[in-house]
Amino acid sequence: MTSTIPAPDTRTAEGSALQAVLLDMDGTLVDTEGFWWDVEVEIFAGLGHTLDDSWRHVVVGGPMSRSAGFLIEATGADIGLAELTGLLNQGFEDRIDGVLPLMPGATRLLAELAAHEIPTALVSASHRRIIDRVLTSLGPQYFALTVAGDEVGRTKPHPDPYLFAAAGLGVDPARCAVVEDTSTGVAAAEAAGCHVVAVPSVAPIAPAARRTVVTSLEEVDLAFLRGLMTEMR
Repeated sequence: MTSTIPAPDTRTAEGSALQAVLLDMDGTLVDTEGFWWDVEVEIFAGLGHTLDDSWRHVVVGGPMSRSAGFLIEATGADIGLAELTGLLNQGFEDRIDGVLPLMPGATRLLAELAAHEIPTALVSASHRRIIDRVLTSLGPQYFALTVAGDEVGRTKPHPDPYLFAAAGLGVDPARCAVVEDTSTGVAAAEAAGCHVVAVPSVAPIAPAARRTVVTSLEEVDLAFLRGLMTEMR
C-alpha cells in the first residue's frame, strides 16, 4: 500500500516550473463514476425510492458524506448516513472485482510521468478501502503519495486534500498541475492554488483562469503539463 505520509521530496522537474502532478481517481483515471451511480440507484431502489437522473451532477466527485446525505434528504429514505455509506462502499467494491476500466490515455500518462521521475500523487474523495482496491488496477508504483477522502479533516471541494498532497511531496501547490473531472474537484484544486486540467466526465466544466479544459487524457502529456506552467510564468 502506498504510504499517505511520505518523506518530503523537493525534486523539481528539470527545465520546467512543474514540480508535481496530482490526479483525481474516479472518472479521471478510472472509468468508475457510472459505477457509483449504479450502486446508489440499486440501494435506493431496495429502499423503495427512485433516484432522479438529474441528481447525478450533485453527487458526483464529492465526499461520500455529502453525496449520501443529499440522497437521504432528497428521497426521505429511512436509512442513516453511516449505514448508507457502508452500503455504498461495499456495493462499489463488489463492482470493481477484477480489472477496472481505465480512462483512455491514463496508463500512458502515468508511465510517462514515472519515466521522467515527476512526483505524482493520487488525490481522491473516495475512502481508503476503495483507493487501495483501485490501486491494484492503476499500479501503486506510479504514485509517491495517495490521499483518501476519509484521511483529511475536510475533503473536496475544500483545498485540504491538495494542500496535504503538495506538502507531502515537498512542493509548492502553485507549481502543481492537477487533473480532475468534476467541478467539485476543480474547486478544491483551484482553492489550493494549483493549475487545473479539467477532463469533464458527467457535467460540463467551463475554462477559466488557471484552468484548461480538454476532452480526454489522450490530449495530456508531460510536454502539455510543462507548457501550462510556462504559460503561467
